[in-house]
Amino acid sequence: MNTLISPAQAVRLAFGDGEWLPPEALTEADIAAAEERHIVPVIGRALHERLLEGQYPDFVTSHLAACTALFTRALVQPRLDIRTGQSGTTAPRTDYGSAPDTTARRALRRSLLAQARTLLRRAAGYLADHRDTIPEYDPDSDILNHCTTDGNLVQIR
Repeated sequence: MNTLISPAQAVRLAFGDGEWLPPEALTEADIAAAEERHIVPVIGRALHERLLEGQYPDFVTSHLAACTALFTRALVQPRLDIRTGQSGTTAPRTDYGSAPDTTARRALRRSLLAQARTLLRRAAGYLADHRDTIPEYDPDSDILNHCTTDGNLVQIR
């Protein structure tokens, strides 16, 4: 599976230095799902395909890598907050701590999505300003040019 960033990059960009994850916690499928849901509707299928082919690597590094990692974390965080074992689904509890409550988990998700959306809007702005150097970008198919959500407010243009 081909993705804009690797699982190792996603962990490095979306998790802090003190946060530890097992290597298999994020997969390319997780990243591909985040790209399909959040990145492709903004940059378009044609540009996404070119990026997967290795075109415009500086744009990926400077504008898409971090937001892709954050969207991926937001997607997998609920799975990281629970465990499935012989007793079914449980919240992890160790001598060092336990799973956060629902309010804390929701706040983390909102924070991750807000940061990722902000970075994605920044990337879309860059694309709009550099259409002559990145011709695969079609502003008419960019969902941010038609509809955005801010909090509970949906803005349709």
